[in-house]
Amino acid sequence: MGQLKPLKIRLESASNGGGCGTTGGEGKASCGSSDGPQDMPAEVWDKVKNHPCYSEEAHHHFARMHVAVAPACNIQCNYCNRKYDCSNESRPGVVSQKLTPEQAVKKVVAVASAIPQMTVLGIAGPGDALANPRKTFDTMRMLTARAPDIKLCLSTNGLALPDLVDEICKHNIDHVTITINMVDPEIGAKIYPWIFWNHKRLTGIEAATVLHQRQMLGLEMLTARGVLTKVNSVLIPGINDQHLMDVNREVKKRGAFLHNIMPLISEPEHGTVFGLTGQRGPSAQELKAVQDACMGGANLMRHCRQCRADAVGLLGEDRSDEFTLDKLDAMEVDYDLEKRKAYQDKVEQERSAQQAAKQQALAVASALQAAQDLKVLVAVATKGGGRVNEHFGHVTEFQVYEVSAAKAHFVGHRRVDQYCQGGAGDDEQLPSVVRAINDCHAVLVAKIGACPRDELMLAGVEPVDAYVGEFIEKAALDWFNDYRARVASGAVLHQHRGDAAIRQGAYTALAA
Repeated sequence: MGQLKPLKIRLESASNGGGCGTTGGEGKASCGSSDGPQDMPAEVWDKVKNHPCYSEEAHHHFARMHVAVAPACNIQCNYCNRKYDCSNESRPGVVSQKLTPEQAVKKVVAVASAIPQMTVLGIAGPGDALANPRKTFDTMRMLTARAPDIKLCLSTNGLALPDLVDEICKHNIDHVTITINMVDPEIGAKIYPWIFWNHKRLTGIEAATVLHQRQMLGLEMLTARGVLTKVNSVLIPGINDQHLMDVNREVKKRGAFLHNIMPLISEPEHGTVFGLTGQRGPSAQELKAVQDACMGGANLMRHCRQCRADAVGLLGEDRSDEFTLDKLDAMEVDYDLEKRKAYQDKVEQERSAQQAAKQQALAVASALQAAQDLKVLVAVATKGGGRVNEHFGHVTEFQVYEVSAAKAHFVGHRRVDQYCQGGAGDDEQLPSVVRAINDCHAVLVAKIGACPRDELMLAGVEPVDAYVGEFIEKAALDWFNDYRARVASGAVLHQHRGDAAIRQGAYTALAA
């Protein structure tokens, strides 16, 4: 901890010149998940503009992948159970195949050749990237030589971070995620049974104190070196739900670029301590309430999908089965930088059109006089590209937007079991799908059948298929303008919606 004093000078310098601090007013900050090039320095925008985890806008268009080269971990979390050869779960710490660095690089090059929108490679386990430093950095070094245009990321619990910041910078890893669930060791002792530190296993408050100190020091060191940091926090009701506002404040002080507050996944079948002891996860409204309470602190990420350690594709999808080791041997790999660049140029044109459509809809919304303070949630069925383009029955997750006269912004996603199974609707699945979006006033879809339409209307959620193919924000604002007009005329009585259930998302009927 003696390194903190000299770091303080460098941190103050970073925050005064091109950093990402809050500028005040409604939680708006100078850099953040939903911001664009006008909101941040050019060098920061260049790092985040096609990074699906650091830019909410980019996640509609760009893909990421994780390679499972880091099996060991130096701490134990009560919400974690690392599993191997598991294809039916979608949560951190789960993989189907562990890879060597050589196998990982081969897989990344093959994926990037087949999926030109894949712009980011991350190492997120299934253990801790920095508890396996040789495998992690060997992978990064070899990949840079083969595919220099791919951004490099890693995720860590932060225990080993201060010792490896120089190595991170040496390999041009300019995005690091640190999981920080507490800044009070007494709370930390309820989350972490033990850590392995300096060749000893520490437990209780002693373990949590060391972990906390190392996390704060590592975050400060990364900020001083200009590395963008995202802090992940797991919301655990009754343990750290009220405490996460303190976490948000402390990581902001130390230069965190984004704060991602995620729901606890705690189904008993996952085999975690929390799952087996009955610790519940938060509801959708509990999660949103904590996130909203942190507005004005460190900028918030709300589009996280809590990905597997071997995920491939856009956020919300997983194409890892297409790139198993046995399939890679049969693939013809042609890593074409020009093809990749051409795709990314096309995306930029699409993003410009998306922004223009959004601004046009906002202008119309702000001109209307009726119910200016009205604010609602809208669920959207999409399969990518930032458009309303998915059939209700094919949805495995809905994207949720908060819409008002002033804005339409992404606030989260809801994972659901797919309603259509083998070409027909599964009526037993329908109630769980409706519960997942029960707090929404409407759901925008490309198409919807009669049975789910009736079920949604009975539940008070309006099914809307009038905006097929349109950009999400524009469609949501156009629907909202129509809804406000109906409320003003008395055709519709505006009512507060109830809470919604967050699907834990491991064993779906489709996977089974």
